Amino acid sequence: MKTRVDSHIPLTSQEATHSSAGLTRQSTSHSHHISLEAVSNAIASAQDFLLERQNPDGYWVAELEGDSILESEYVLLLQFLGKRDTRKFRKLANYIRKWQDKEGFWPIYPGGPPDVSASVKAYFACKLAGFSEQEPFMRKARRAILAQGGVARCNTFTKLYLSMFGQYDWRGVPTIPPESILLPKWFYFNIYAMSSWSRAILVPLAVINAHKPYRDIPADCHIDELFVDGRTTRKKLRLQWDNKPLTWRNVFLVMDKLLKLYDASPVKPFRKLALKRSLGWLLEREEGSGGLGAIFPAMTHAIMAYKCMGLPDSHPAIQKELKELKAFEIEEGDTIRLQPCVSPVWDTALVMNAMLDSGYPVEEEAVTKAMEWLLSKQTTTKGDWAVKCPDVEPGGWYFEMENEFYPDVDDTIMVLLALYKTYCPHGEHWTEAPAKVREAMRKGLDWVMAMQNKDGGWASFDKDNTNYLFQFVPYADHNAMLDPSSADITARCLEMFSYYGVDRTHPSVRRALDYLYREQEAEGCWFGRWGVNYLYGTWQVLRGLARIGEDMQTERIQRAVRWLHSVQNEDGGWGETCASYDPGHAKAMGPSTASQTAWAVMGLMNAGDLDSPSLQNGVNYLLNHQNTQGTWEEQWFTGTGFPRVFYLHYHYYSHYFPLWALAQYYAFTTGEMPDRTANEKAHGGRFANLEV
Repeated sequence: MKTRVDSHIPLTSQEATHSSAGLTRQSTSHSHHISLEAVSNAIASAQDFLLERQNPDGYWVAELEGDSILESEYVLLLQFLGKRDTRKFRKLANYIRKWQDKEGFWPIYPGGPPDVSASVKAYFACKLAGFSEQEPFMRKARRAILAQGGVARCNTFTKLYLSMFGQYDWRGVPTIPPESILLPKWFYFNIYAMSSWSRAILVPLAVINAHKPYRDIPADCHIDELFVDGRTTRKKLRLQWDNKPLTWRNVFLVMDKLLKLYDASPVKPFRKLALKRSLGWLLEREEGSGGLGAIFPAMTHAIMAYKCMGLPDSHPAIQKELKELKAFEIEEGDTIRLQPCVSPVWDTALVMNAMLDSGYPVEEEAVTKAMEWLLSKQTTTKGDWAVKCPDVEPGGWYFEMENEFYPDVDDTIMVLLALYKTYCPHGEHWTEAPAKVREAMRKGLDWVMAMQNKDGGWASFDKDNTNYLFQFVPYADHNAMLDPSSADITARCLEMFSYYGVDRTHPSVRRALDYLYREQEAEGCWFGRWGVNYLYGTWQVLRGLARIGEDMQTERIQRAVRWLHSVQNEDGGWGETCASYDPGHAKAMGPSTASQTAWAVMGLMNAGDLDSPSLQNGVNYLLNHQNTQGTWEEQWFTGTGFPRVFYLHYHYYSHYFPLWALAQYYAFTTGEMPDRTANEKAHGGRFANLEV
């Protein structure tokens, strides 16, 4: 099925006509640099890889990998519940040990620097798993932890975990008052003014903090040796004040002292009501979810909170959470590792976009099943987002298998793109889609429109979640209290709007464009909130600007092109480590990866840079690094959970993004979609990638 690209067809290949994306083709001399047959074969091979891995229900999902804190905290949860399983603990510890750096510490991403909280939790978990402090790897870990400042330098969540086992003084843990749940929604510090993930984590943590539970552990599992000043001063530890007296942190530390006095008082008039409200809030969010928030930290904290409030192990809520956590386990050889959550909606939507843009026929059963599955995952009830948008109809999609309370803008956009490409394959107006699909599209589009922030951008889960002072509360050291606008999601909104007939004259688009240009860095790039990092943000913005019809030859856009050229590696690829989120660290430095090379290649093409050696070398990098299975191997983390705190390795990122980039290259080069059917006939059926 060869599809000629016409100017009215809003598919990826439309950009080859340069009629609606504001692109200017500089020449056609580039086509001989790269074999289009090799590109076509690489595309077909990558498609086959995905087709072989589609779930019978229609979706795709790959492993979502985090760092060792997941396994460490799982050990602590099971210990808290009295579910001490020597075999399981040892397998979890074996995986934790795989993350240990040769210098003894634990990082939070491969090749990363020491992280004291991850290191302390890993050390403690290994002790609970039966490893002696005299083991060589434990001695090395202890030296590394003490060099980082010891337990006193850990974050709030780690100190809270340790306090439950008598390994830290509760007085050194910032108070998280459960009474926060009683604050009215108009109040500056109400729970709906913090990010959705912090809300799901902190509501149960506040319950735990109020009860201050204690679980005994064997004496040989204590970690007194991780305190720089030794055990005798352990109970004297206090929260660290800023040197300057008048800072917001110090103001909140004074408030923390007052809260601790209230906590110690026998008279707490609102405590009983707050705990009752918290229990109801948690149980309500069990409905239609794969566990609280469908994310590991919230789920583990919810179980502990339920136990603090007297629920038995047999309670359906606890049983559900444990079952969902069990589903995160991956047992392999002598190790067990955990996923922080699962990503089937995200994976499936991205797979569909890459497959459809690379010429896979919409009539095929794989597409039909995938789209029916995605349609079944649209939310139908109001979640936490409705606090800021009370009059808006539900219509978003979530990230996981089930998470009705927490749809997000990014997943919704990606599903809407896939729906359009499937049901309007010839550039029809979206209102001509089948009735069921049209209604899903309408709800999704309306929901995204309603979620635009005051600054013109879009965030992930909430609207106008920008209360600046939240960053200074003592328990905000997980660096994720807010959910502000991000350039990557905002630009993707523009890309989606271009398919749905929302153009540059629309007020929402004009505000979004103003936001994006304000966010551009001096070098020409954009920060990437949900992918690592400036390569991700820059690609997304260039794509969104091109799709919505901006002039891609302006100086500010070409500055981004020059920046992409300047950070390309000698091997033709691009790479960027998670360190780029650290203040002062250079942008886009790191070993080449398939996913980040694909982002850079797509960024260049959408900016009209079709002939440069930089683009040619990038495409060749992708062709030369595709393996015999039709995929690309990648060990580095290129996904972002929370900058500087938690990073992710999406195991399909190294597959569908290169496929998508090669599809766009073929379309930009030829003005046509890749023709899988004709190519297969020419090669007598399915074929492998050609050597290039």
